[in-house]
Amino acid sequence: MMDWTDRHCRYFHRLMSRHALLYTEMVTTGALVHGDVPRHLRFNAEEHPVALQLGGSEPADLAHCAKLGEEWGYDEINLNCGCPSERVQRGAFGACLMAEPQLVADCVKAMVDVASVPVTVKHRIGIDKIESYEFVRDFVGTVSEAGCGTFIVHARNAWLKGLSPKQNREIPPLRYELVHRLKHDFPELSFSINGGISANAQVHEHLRLLDGVMVGREAYHNPWWLAEWDAEFFGAGPQPLTREEVESLMCDYMVREAAEHGTQWSSIARHMLGLRNGLPGARRWRQVWSDHRLKTRSPREVMALAHEPVAQVA
Repeated sequence: MMDWTDRHCRYFHRLMSRHALLYTEMVTTGALVHGDVPRHLRFNAEEHPVALQLGGSEPADLAHCAKLGEEWGYDEINLNCGCPSERVQRGAFGACLMAEPQLVADCVKAMVDVASVPVTVKHRIGIDKIESYEFVRDFVGTVSEAGCGTFIVHARNAWLKGLSPKQNREIPPLRYELVHRLKHDFPELSFSINGGISANAQVHEHLRLLDGVMVGREAYHNPWWLAEWDAEFFGAGPQPLTREEVESLMCDYMVREAAEHGTQWSSIARHMLGLRNGLPGARRWRQVWSDHRLKTRSPREVMALAHEPVAQVA
């Protein structure tokens, strides 16, 4: 979810679910060790509970960044061992780390030793043509011994060569049964499943066997689905806000971000373009919020234009 689940996206999603655990986009250790820490770690208090996802393979650097994440107030530190992009591989982290379970264990131990918040790992079920269950079983076994009690498993292999990141989310087949088997073999550990999940019925089915479900792109492209989650999965009251009220609150947020950080509303609005999916006029609504010719208008003015009947728009 690089360049997708930034703090603006997470603020938007939190308006629809008060209880879902939100994850940052992956932040590399290099960006935190050598870059602008506030730019990468700043988040809104409303986002809690929120996990910081790190990319890296040097235990000392990951320990430093995990400590930073805890100091900044994140509720969880997650190590990404699932991203298959070649850019990430050149940094020797992401999915290619699954080939080095002891190194991952060393990284986890280094983070666990300095952070009091949970340290978790997100990974695939295998890499390239390695499709044996024993591969992922041994990976989990080695890493868990270092102090990781929670694993988020994308139920596809990662092909490190020959497929783009997009193809890696679609071509390797989903094998949910391997994740279910991990839970059976490691009942003391917590397992969440990821990959191809887009309906409440699927979530309920997995929750019969597992501890959690992670949803990525479906939640991004169909964000109003989140409005069902608190009642459906957390035993909480129904979502109190309408779509229009969520949009209005995002306008307030855009104004605040512009005043405090100089953020253009367009860089925030891009995350909510799926809010009215399936409703009459949704296409034109998206076009208005995507129209950079309106960037000098206030968010409230843009919202008013987006809801005007077509015949009244000049």
